[in-house]
Amino acid sequence: MSVEQISEIPVVVDMPDRPNRGEALRGVVRQALRIPDRALGWIVPVSGLLVWEFLARIGVLPPNGMPAPSVIASTIADLARSGELWQHMGITLLRIALGFTLGASAGIVLAALTGSFPLLRKLLDPFVQSLRNIPSMAWVPLFLLWLGIQESSKIGLIALGAFFPMYLNLLSGILNVDRKLVEVGLIYRLSGFQLIRRVILPAAFPAFVVGLRSGLGLAWMFVVAAEIMGASKGLGFLMVDGQQTGRASIILASVMLFAVFGKATDAIVQLLSKRWLRNRTEAA
Repeated sequence: MSVEQISEIPVVVDMPDRPNRGEALRGVVRQALRIPDRALGWIVPVSGLLVWEFLARIGVLPPNGMPAPSVIASTIADLARSGELWQHMGITLLRIALGFTLGASAGIVLAALTGSFPLLRKLLDPFVQSLRNIPSMAWVPLFLLWLGIQESSKIGLIALGAFFPMYLNLLSGILNVDRKLVEVGLIYRLSGFQLIRRVILPAAFPAFVVGLRSGLGLAWMFVVAAEIMGASKGLGFLMVDGQQTGRASIILASVMLFAVFGKATDAIVQLLSKRWLRNRTEAA
């Protein structure tokens, strides 16, 4: 090959790709707008409060029917300074704690028994399933008639609300436990109670957590029904007092406090369940 022919061969030189400024800019924007998962849940409520505040400030929402969130926050602060809020909040939390403990405990025991013994399930489950469809307000006059207007009627009503979700979810979890786990327990000659405690209930733990969270949510709903009828203290009574005196800020303050405390207790149950699962996994 001659020199002239060599000079005619095209030479390809690999040039490094220049960075695409558009893609780099988009990457920076995505990185800046990346929001932590925990913060995502705050976007909708905070945005709603801001829109609500704006509409109330410009007069779109009537102040006697839908006061601004800042007015509601001021009302809560006034109740806290006077000490009235702590009294109502304390008695409501006490009723929730007692009623939820009783109802959830009864649901756990009955679900463990009916889930482990088919005869008991055939005898009791249809009756329980029929009772759970009765609305919460329908129980109020019966509990007032049976237990009076004392605390026992309110705690009993809350316990009833916590019982059904606990029973139904845990029973479903027990019935879906892998039969091979039960057979292994029988091989090791576990008694009926030991089989329930050491095999069935741990295997049904996810359903147990769902039952706890659902029962706690219904307990907060039932405490409203309990305090609306025949209570002189509590957040439900505070809400009724606001309705009777025409103070919308008191009503909405009570509703917001119910939402905050309901969410807080649910988060506590969720946190404890995750910690229990983590400790159990590390121990295994």
